[in-house]
Amino acid sequence: MNKLVFLIFTLLISNLLIGQDRKIPPEATEIWEPVPRKVDPGSDNATPPSDAIVLFGGNDLSEWESAGKDGGEAKWEVKDGIFTVVPKTGAIKTKKEFGSCQLHIEWRSPQEIVGEGQGRGNSGIFLMSKYEVQVLDSYESKTYSNGQAASIYKQSIPLVNAMRPPSEWEVYDIIFNAPKFNKDGILKSPASVTIFHNGVLVQNNFELKGPTEYNRIPIYEPHPEKMPIILQDHGNPVSFRNIWIRDLE
Repeated sequence: MNKLVFLIFTLLISNLLIGQDRKIPPEATEIWEPVPRKVDPGSDNATPPSDAIVLFGGNDLSEWESAGKDGGEAKWEVKDGIFTVVPKTGAIKTKKEFGSCQLHIEWRSPQEIVGEGQGRGNSGIFLMSKYEVQVLDSYESKTYSNGQAASIYKQSIPLVNAMRPPSEWEVYDIIFNAPKFNKDGILKSPASVTIFHNGVLVQNNFELKGPTEYNRIPIYEPHPEKMPIILQDHGNPVSFRNIWIRDLE
């Protein structure tokens, strides 16, 4: 019995039993198919699930390239199992393209504390190259709330500030649902995102108003179903490690 037939059957039974004893055989509420496929979840944050695509495992940036118009090699520094923004070399993007996904990414703000607000440990994770999850040292530094770490930049304030000190690693686990457009380019459903920051829920199924904008009102425009993920060069030597992704399409 497929899901639709089951739901119709359940509704009919419920209507017949209104005002009566509503008990039905337990078998009538059991769904046996489809059977979820098995996935090894990994033992800890350092071990990705068996169906994940590893975007950085500690050795090289072979899954990344320059996000500039001409593409080319990603010029950020790889050392001791991490990679770090080299200021003024430009953003980098994944060679593969993604839509709806589960993304695990670990980052660390610079050890030397320099600047305040948006000038302190700033980078960003652009899902589908358009929708930014902010990376920023917000541990003991004031900035606008919808621009601090774990915000959906200029759109959604995180529920709490779950930052660790700059010497420690931050962990984002992001569940992103890509926007859907019909054949005419009209928005059918907006993008939404849920984020856990260091295991703490900070964005709860937030519906984005459109792509990230700095000084404009966000408005959806049709775009491909899958696009690269971009990491921003904002002039600060932010470090990253242990990045993996599961394609939810």
